[in-house]
Amino acid sequence: MSSGVWFSTLGFIAWLCCLGLVQGGKVLVVPADGSHWLSMKILVKELYHRGHEILVLVPETSSVIHGSESYKTEVYPVPYTKEELYQKFDRLEDDVFRKSSRMTELHNNVQLFIDYTSIQVNGCERVLNNQSLMTRLRKEVFDLVLTDPVLPCSSILANVFSIPTVYFLRGLLCDLDLQASQCPSPPSYVPAYFSGNTDIMTFPQRVTNMAMSFMQPYVCKMTFRHFDDLVSRYLENKTTYKDLLSHGAVWLLRYDFTFEWPRPLMPNMVSIGGINCAKKAPLPAEFVNGPGEDGFIIFTLGSMLHNMPEEKAKQFFDMLLFLVEVLWRYTGWLPQNDLLGPTPRLKSSSPMVEPTVSTRVSVMLCPFPLFGDQLDNVHRMTHIFTLQLWYFLSYKEKVVELSQVHLDRPVEPLDTAVFWTEFVMRHKGAAHLRVSAHDLNWIQYHSLDVIGFLIIILLTVLFVTVKCCLFCTRKCCRHGAAKRKSE
Repeated sequence: MSSGVWFSTLGFIAWLCCLGLVQGGKVLVVPADGSHWLSMKILVKELYHRGHEILVLVPETSSVIHGSESYKTEVYPVPYTKEELYQKFDRLEDDVFRKSSRMTELHNNVQLFIDYTSIQVNGCERVLNNQSLMTRLRKEVFDLVLTDPVLPCSSILANVFSIPTVYFLRGLLCDLDLQASQCPSPPSYVPAYFSGNTDIMTFPQRVTNMAMSFMQPYVCKMTFRHFDDLVSRYLENKTTYKDLLSHGAVWLLRYDFTFEWPRPLMPNMVSIGGINCAKKAPLPAEFVNGPGEDGFIIFTLGSMLHNMPEEKAKQFFDMLLFLVEVLWRYTGWLPQNDLLGPTPRLKSSSPMVEPTVSTRVSVMLCPFPLFGDQLDNVHRMTHIFTLQLWYFLSYKEKVVELSQVHLDRPVEPLDTAVFWTEFVMRHKGAAHLRVSAHDLNWIQYHSLDVIGFLIIILLTVLFVTVKCCLFCTRKCCRHGAAKRKSE
């Protein structure tokens, strides 16, 4: 081959390499620990395979966020230990198996969230005060912040560095995400958080739903007060965490309307339900010898609970002992998504992602909600079909039907999430998708000034009309009286 051809080939290869560097962006990932990260990691790895450079900001106490060849990690110190963090769940593990009223569970969930996030807000404050870390992050010149807004640190960093944010979430307590994005939530058919209502409500249910909708802003203010304090301390302008969230470029919502109440969404909200159902990988050696034709049961408590009261554990054990083969994830790791390759007869679990996972692969689900939004998740599933173990045939048919609806989409959830993440990087945000409702006050948003103006005009016209009628009546009466007098 001649030297000219070699130079041409090398030049073409160099051009391709340069092209890849230009197209690839820098992404700062600020995840939440636990199952939140397990879903986000799928998107992070796919962005790496698309040629982007990823840096994951990790607290030193993280339990599930580890290093990988797909991304770099920046571990930062926090003013608490893993033991102190786990102590926040001690009360949870004692209370979740106790029967309590809905309002008591709501109070416990709010208190648990405040206790758990308060200690992590201190870790976020340590990041913001770490000048060497902040300087290194600023020098990286990131194109995007990818984060779960369950903690405020990422939104503050995005504001300080003036870079767009993509939120990756299932939802926030008291629907703060919907309030921050100015998403309409008519209480006539959109159930309030933890109300126990469906999208079809009777008059008493609509009264309850309206009352809980009015209460939500106050619950949010109480729940996210420590977030607001942190935001106001580190940003020059006095703002709240909800105001900070409102500047998010795109919201990647980790749910699907196959399992949700139909409701409005904003232009910058994208549904990516099912993204956590990653492609199945080969099973580890200890799981290769699968069950027989009868299938098996997967029993898991998710990523948050590590212990169970001995009495409750014995009850579950005695119940499952007489059934088919059981895989019980009590602690540690279980390749749950990969195990769904065979055909389990029943899947018993409680984590928030389970309805999507089980329905996507047409596997039956027997959930028991413990805390957080799990009660609402199960309530939606029970509304779709009654979970009764005596009707497996009809239940299985319904699961298969929902699975077909869920899978019938033009683009896979992961590809959709990648597209919108890259879209924000290419265009330095998504300002054209931000609604003008963010710039209106409460009176303007509800058009109360216009309604008041129209009422004033109506009353003025009515007043003038009445006066004219009275004037004409008096004239006619006087004319008639004068005529009778002259006669």
